[in-house]
Amino acid sequence: MKVVVLAGGTSTERDVSLVTGSMIYKALKKNGHQTILLDVYLGYEGSIEDIFERDVDWAAQIGAVAEENPDLEAVKALRPDGAKNFFGPNVLNLCQSADAVFMALHGANGEDGKIQACFELMGIPYTGTDFVSSAMAMDKGITKDIFKAHNIPTPKGIRLKKGEAEAEKVPFPCIVKACCGGSSVGVAIANNEAEYEKAKAEAFRYDDEAVIEQYIKGREFSVCVMEGKALPIIEIAPKSGFYDYKNKYQEGCTVETCPAELSEEKTREMQQIAENVFKALRLKSYARMDFMMNEEGELFCLEANTLPGMTPTSLVPQEAAAIGIGFEELCEKILQTAL
Repeated sequence: MKVVVLAGGTSTERDVSLVTGSMIYKALKKNGHQTILLDVYLGYEGSIEDIFERDVDWAAQIGAVAEENPDLEAVKALRPDGAKNFFGPNVLNLCQSADAVFMALHGANGEDGKIQACFELMGIPYTGTDFVSSAMAMDKGITKDIFKAHNIPTPKGIRLKKGEAEAEKVPFPCIVKACCGGSSVGVAIANNEAEYEKAKAEAFRYDDEAVIEQYIKGREFSVCVMEGKALPIIEIAPKSGFYDYKNKYQEGCTVETCPAELSEEKTREMQQIAENVFKALRLKSYARMDFMMNEEGELFCLEANTLPGMTPTSLVPQEAAAIGIGFEELCEKILQTAL
């Protein structure tokens, strides 16, 4: 099968996406597919004739490393026409000529439904959920509204637009998040007014809207749902601080236990909520739901990730491995849902 793995882009998660794309590309090559790895924004300027048949190590050319603050302005400077056309040279032509596109994008212009909507109009099969559910899940404010409407437990909170007066206050400690951010970029815990103002300023660097919600002290978990069915739960225990960018992507910073050490009753409760989130947000194929459990054992769903990371330290591959699904098989299952 001819497959384009689409990664990179111009979001704050650009570098993580390139690592994800490299891993997926290598797995699909092992599975025997004619696969190329493309940066959606930079594209490919050479000849595309017989490109799928070439013996090229596309992952080696990218040389991806997950940096917290990629130099996006430097990336954009490589494309003087970028403001008029997000897609890099030959990207759409190659995606149309492939049997499917494996979405390895994270964050804005990748996980928010815009590219998915374009592919729908062009008849290009792609992995992951559709453009509507991608857009809803990407916006943490909309997600919380849907959670409330479907009685899905979630931390209490408010939405706040940049420059807007606050109608109500969330008691300290609280969490401040960029509304449409990912990989915990633009996320901070505030214990007092000074930290709160600093956290808001940081969130508004990445988005014009923020979500402020109650801080849940306790244990953190994640649950992947594939085709409506929850995988084993993974517990995430950072060695210091919370599950921020560093703890997510630097090996040795977090202890991850899968299956999580929970009672059978609590395990099923969390998996059921994850499956309910999958339905409420109208998700398709696969997604990862993040949870907190407070000291009283109450569960709170934080958000849904529609294109979760597939890096060496990512959670979904670990959950799949717990039921005997290796990385190559996992990628193959996800690819097949696109068809």
